Parts: sequence; C-alpha cells; structure tokens
Amino acid sequence: MSLHQLDDSERAGVAALEGYGILDTPNEPEFDEIVREAAAIFHTPIALISLLDENRQWFKAKVGMEASETPRSISFCTHAIRGHGVFSVPDTTRDERFASNPLVTEDPGIRSYAGAPLKTVDGIRMGTLCVLDTEPGRVLTTEEQALLHELADRVVLAMEHRRATMTAGNA
Repeated sequence: MSLHQLDDSERAGVAALEGYGILDTPNEPEFDEIVREAAAIFHTPIALISLLDENRQWFKAKVGMEASETPRSISFCTHAIRGHGVFSVPDTTRDERFASNPLVTEDPGIRSYAGAPLKTVDGIRMGTLCVLDTEPGRVLTTEEQALLHELADRVVLAMEHRRATMTAGNA
C-alpha cells in the first residue's frame, strides 16, 4: 500500500503521526506500561500500541509479540481506524476479512482482536491500542469498550506529552 492508495482520513492520520516524530523510536516506559496494563486488564497474551504509516503498522509498545512491525495490508488496525468505536473480532477464523490473514494462519495465531483508535484532538485516527488473544474471545461489554478507549486516550496523552517535551527541548 502506498500513500496515494489511502483515503483522505488515512492520509491525514499518516500526516498527524509524522508530526509526533514517534515512528521508529526506542521503547519508552510510559507506553510500555500502558500495554502491560491493557494485557492484564483484558487477560490477553498480546497488547500493542500500533501506529500506521502508509506501508506498515509499527508497534511503539508491545507485550507478547516478537515482530516490531507488519505490513499495513494485513493489519487489523487498518480496519479499526476506519470506524469510530472499538473494533472487535471475537473469532478471526470465522471472519472473512481475516480468516486467511497470515497473522491468523501463522505465528502468532491471532484468534481474537479488539482495538480502540488513537485519535488526535481533531479526531484524526493514527493507530490503535489493541488487545489480541490466541483463543477466540468474547464480545467486549460496554464497560470494557469504555476502558479500552480510556487506555487509548492515555496513549495519545503520552504522545502529546512526548511531543511537547521534544519541542521544548529544541527551543
């Protein structure tokens, strides 16, 4: 996928993400803590902060996943940012969009996914905070969806803080 193949909102997300200067940066404790908390709260072996540029999803923080990025073309998060709420797939093997996805058919063998979009204050979606399991999952309750949104909001606040600190350091 290339930038010209993205829709307007996806191009806006890539531009917004570039403004944060966060892609391909080292691990940072604040982000690592959020994914550890998400994995613990939702009892999943995998939790990710997934940021989408034009060709890939890159993981700013991760629990339970070896890869640091995957092609955008196979990412669950691309689907998640197209909606407004939590995007959930309780059984990936029964969903025609994902049943043949290599993230499902090969390692890590994802069987369920739930992701909340990471949104700027203007509502531009740049990625997700997501929890994944190797077992089929349940549909998240309204309260669980709200909690996943709260954690996603914390990610964006951490991104904003990081950008403000970097900007102040360059002044």
